[in-house]
Amino acid sequence: MNIPSVKLSGKIIIPSSKSQTIRALLISAFSRGVSYIKHPLISDDTESCINAVKAMGADISIDDDGNITVDAENAFQDMDELFIDAGNSGTTEYLSLPMLSSLGIKVTIDGDEMLRKRPLKPLLEALESLGAEAESTDGFPPATIRGPLDGGDCTIPCKTSQYLSGLLLGTPLAVGDSHIKCSVLFEKPYVRMTLKWLDDQGIQYRISDDLEEVWVKGGQSYKPLDTYIEGDFSSAAFFFVAAAIQGTEITVEGLDRYSTQGDKEILDILQAMGCTIEWNEMAVTVKGPKELKGGDFDLNAIPDTLPALAVAAAFAKGDTILGNVPQARIKETDRISVMRENLNILGVDAEERSDALIIHGKGRVKGGSVKGYGDHRIIMALSILGTKTEETTEIDDVSAASVTFPTFFDLIKELEK
Repeated sequence: MNIPSVKLSGKIIIPSSKSQTIRALLISAFSRGVSYIKHPLISDDTESCINAVKAMGADISIDDDGNITVDAENAFQDMDELFIDAGNSGTTEYLSLPMLSSLGIKVTIDGDEMLRKRPLKPLLEALESLGAEAESTDGFPPATIRGPLDGGDCTIPCKTSQYLSGLLLGTPLAVGDSHIKCSVLFEKPYVRMTLKWLDDQGIQYRISDDLEEVWVKGGQSYKPLDTYIEGDFSSAAFFFVAAAIQGTEITVEGLDRYSTQGDKEILDILQAMGCTIEWNEMAVTVKGPKELKGGDFDLNAIPDTLPALAVAAAFAKGDTILGNVPQARIKETDRISVMRENLNILGVDAEERSDALIIHGKGRVKGGSVKGYGDHRIIMALSILGTKTEETTEIDDVSAASVTFPTFFDLIKELEK
């Protein structure tokens, strides 16, 4: 797909949060009642989760406005074996496995070629410590687990927060109490997001201030939901960056200033790079400066913003370090390496460290032919970059954007001037 240079400004309404939608779907599946999820995200990843919940025996209907009803009254009935295809959705896989391990049945979970490259070993070992049986292909999907989950003690390195979020969702369903200790914990805002769901459900737990140790009471259950899903800061990040690199003004509606979503921190980073940020109720406006400036930014809590911020850094004047983010290498792609490679192709001086992407920005980018590698965030970042390059930017395949953001290119059209 050719991305022409074009001016972007104006207002858009951002789609709902993928992370929140998937949490709502999984809690609904285990509620043994009827749940209502208003304003969810409907995308490839959430469709994978919807299909997983259907496989669990729940009935799902979607009305004309996109609202989802989940009837889980008959979920898991008369099942002694279950197969889950998580597609490309790591969130579905990581969050559902501990919940499914609480069942006394054999559960196999698999996904597409990219999902099979995402490590499961630490999570499976933790589940075994808590009493479940687990098998996998060298620590990668496909994986098979068999419950029940007894509870007990486990220690786990959480280089993705989804390991801990999954355990937080699963251990309340265990027979006994659980004690989870994280030897490493990245992406802490996503853990706080999960804790908010537990709080709303009245789940009993105790957690340390650093979130790295948690005690969860067993024998609990989930109740049906009636919830509204907020807009997605991870998706909005690309349009924040569009305003930043173009020196224009873009307003993104549908975002909660007080959200638990960690990726809202990108607004602070863009402000440090010279942007002006203005909030108005459920909308935020980003005004790009005449000249972006580089900086040194810690992305450990917000690794998904790396591709978008790499684009901002490419158009900034000076050096930018996007650091302390080794987990960016184990997403859908090795995002540090892929963004470095593509920026180099486009004439940007970029280099990588084990845990960082370093960009020596000159305020402009030439353009050329780049590869998205089937990674939705890489594709969207390069597409925003292409609207400002001196020559046309061509991306080999943009179809994977629909994983989390099926209307992404429609919203670009809305902003074209």
